[in-house]
Amino acid sequence: MAKKKSYAIWGKDLDPQAIKQMENAMELPIAVQGALMPDAHKGYGLPIGGVLAVDNAVIPYAVGVDIACRVRLSVLPIPFSQYKTIRGDLKKALDTQTRFGVGARFKRPKNHSIMDEDWEFCPRVKALKDKAWQQLGTSGSGNHFAEFGKLILDKDLDNNLDKSKPGLKKGTYIALLTHSGSRGTGAAIAKHYSAMAKGQHPELASHLQNLAWLSMDHELGVTYFKAMELMGGYAAANHEIIHEAVFRTLGESPIMTIENHHNFAWREKIGSRKVLVHRKGAIPAGKGKMGIIPGTLADPGFVIKGLGNQEAINSAAHGAGRAMSRTAAKKLFTFKDLQGILQKRQITLISAGLDEIPMAYKNIHHVMAQQKGLVETIAMFEPKLVKMAPTKRSKKKFQ
Repeated sequence: MAKKKSYAIWGKDLDPQAIKQMENAMELPIAVQGALMPDAHKGYGLPIGGVLAVDNAVIPYAVGVDIACRVRLSVLPIPFSQYKTIRGDLKKALDTQTRFGVGARFKRPKNHSIMDEDWEFCPRVKALKDKAWQQLGTSGSGNHFAEFGKLILDKDLDNNLDKSKPGLKKGTYIALLTHSGSRGTGAAIAKHYSAMAKGQHPELASHLQNLAWLSMDHELGVTYFKAMELMGGYAAANHEIIHEAVFRTLGESPIMTIENHHNFAWREKIGSRKVLVHRKGAIPAGKGKMGIIPGTLADPGFVIKGLGNQEAINSAAHGAGRAMSRTAAKKLFTFKDLQGILQKRQITLISAGLDEIPMAYKNIHHVMAQQKGLVETIAMFEPKLVKMAPTKRSKKKFQ
């Protein structure tokens, strides 16, 4: 095994297990450069918040189980001053046009051009097409959400996605923010190809097995990468369907949309060297690139512009990052604790599990302060009407 290489760290008091996982990743002979973001915590193989550039290879578990998980923000042409007047309509739109939870699907499958793409380039992906179609336009469990909130702009914002359209004037707007990924299909692909990768590298020590890689000179690597990119399109389609359905119900159209995904591998360069950059729970933050970093169900998220920090491999944190496990959160807190936060911050929670209580996460303001050299904050989003995967208790508490 190659000599362990150094890597850059942002953040303070990071999870020791996350640091150990990053150190393990830097032992790999294919490792070129690494970075650890301030929201870092333990994951499978590469830590959440870990960024790893490698030479001519792709690591399924460094991409992650929820391949191409992403966030999308759509801004409505409605000032936030009208929120209370239309809150009932916004809630109805989320109730009727979104589905959450493991195995969630619509009775009548949605349509999208992503299903016309090639799903037959390998048997495993072909076998998952029907499942993907059934879950198209839905969200999973865990920290996935759909929420309306208050977008606060202190200065005018250019339309970075479509220069032919006007940007936003400073002020406050109603906006929709969603977070979800490639559903059960992405998870099945991740597990399948991680097992294939482990089979390719029986020489790896036990602490490195979840970092097994597939060479891009090998058919398995090329096929996994194609599957990963398909899941990127599939995850984007899920968000597009959700946003279009919600806005159609409201009779509105967004005036600006910003989106980005994490849990992905990108072909990039470090200097003149071609590499594959894995961002697991981290987002691209190249110079001038816009993105979104959400907080929690009760804490603000931020629209950002990347500063192109080379030490961070042009990356930034993807969110607040968990401070404790889901099991620990459910043992430590009660729904009464959660209701107190919601009342104080005037947030309507449609559904969520207790494991998503804000105290289970790091302080998003601290995370943002620790990555000032990575991103510039452009706007702030405050959640006001939130829907996440329901539990039996949360249905009784919040509905």
